Amino acid sequence: MNTRAGRRFRSTPPVTTPEETSPEKNTPEEPVTRERNGGGAASAVPDALRVAAAIGWRLLVVVAALYVLGSVLGRLAALVVPLAIALLLAALLTPAVGQLMARRVPRGLATALVLVAGLALLGGLVTFVVITFVNGVPDLAAQLTRSVDAVSGWLVNGPLHLSESQLREFADRIVKTLQDNQTVITTGALTTAATLGEILTEALLVLFSLAFFLYDGPRIWQFLVRVVPQGPRRRVDVAGRRSLAALVSYVRATGAVAVVDALGIGIGLAVLRVPLAVPLAALVFICSFIPIFGAVVAGAVAVLVALVANGPVTALIALIIVIAVNQLESHVLQPFLLGRAVKLHPLAVVLAIASGLLVAGIAGALLAVPLLAVLNSAVRSLLSEADEHVLPADVHTSEPEESGPDEPGLDTEADKLNPTTAPHSRPTPGAGA
Repeated sequence: MNTRAGRRFRSTPPVTTPEETSPEKNTPEEPVTRERNGGGAASAVPDALRVAAAIGWRLLVVVAALYVLGSVLGRLAALVVPLAIALLLAALLTPAVGQLMARRVPRGLATALVLVAGLALLGGLVTFVVITFVNGVPDLAAQLTRSVDAVSGWLVNGPLHLSESQLREFADRIVKTLQDNQTVITTGALTTAATLGEILTEALLVLFSLAFFLYDGPRIWQFLVRVVPQGPRRRVDVAGRRSLAALVSYVRATGAVAVVDALGIGIGLAVLRVPLAVPLAALVFICSFIPIFGAVVAGAVAVLVALVANGPVTALIALIIVIAVNQLESHVLQPFLLGRAVKLHPLAVVLAIASGLLVAGIAGALLAVPLLAVLNSAVRSLLSEADEHVLPADVHTSEPEESGPDEPGLDTEADKLNPTTAPHSRPTPGAGA
């Protein structure tokens, strides 16, 4: 009995869990040791270097994406450039279609009327310029001959004392160079013919795209907006409409500046009796759509023609006229006409034009500033708290002040020149109701 009782009441060993008996049981000191051993390399990297590395690889991804996008657009330049030009023309002509529709003209008929009127105006202008140029070429050629004779006489009788045989030898070298490069010139003529064919095809594409932009522009935009997720769709719609308003304002203001430049320089050349004053004025009008550089190039051509045709005194007066018109454009017309609708810093404009010229030539220089204006307006809208509660229907793309949200203190220089566009001069929505 005692033995059984002893066996019955014998103490059993305590039950232990695997975690308690495991040799890898954690102690309060072990996590600190493991953290020190495992995270030593990461903790040795400074925070500034870690942030710079994170930003750096993201920038590399963005640059690679932009490079791929630029390569694709470069391959499709024959398609992208006509579409961009058609969009610029649509921004210029859409308000006219809207005004006709406000007078109860059907949209299809309004689009047709605007297109026909625009083509008639453009065709008449081109015909007038070409006829004037053809009629003025003989006088310019005769004046050029007299100028060449005067220069030749100065080279012979002037301080250089060149002989007539040296001048004749120089002329013979020019003729021989032309004869030796006859194949290259012929190939260039054929290339020019092919280029003219491409230009004609792209012009038809511009016309075709312009017709659809004017007639079906709202539905095209709604189709593009549906691609955006439901959450940010309204903000993207508002930003897109403000971008279109900025594009409309830019085209209007640039067209007005181009007209003033062409009239100022053209009238000055006509008063100075410079040949081809009207074609030169038309060249100034076309080149003025490239800000800063366009007016300078067209003015240089006008001064050169004045120098060849009328001498250095007339050329100097023409140069003064060109400089005065350019100063009027830079300091009065652009700030007043663009205002706060498309406010871009001159440095940004110069860099955009230079980048566009390097990437896509003349077409890039023409489209760089409008693209920058559109992106500027879109980014301002997306970052502005004032546009969080704005409905897309409340943004009217034909009004310049709709190109950006109401931000007090924005573009104070333009507001001084045009007080009617200042933020304090516009009533707050809902005020005075």
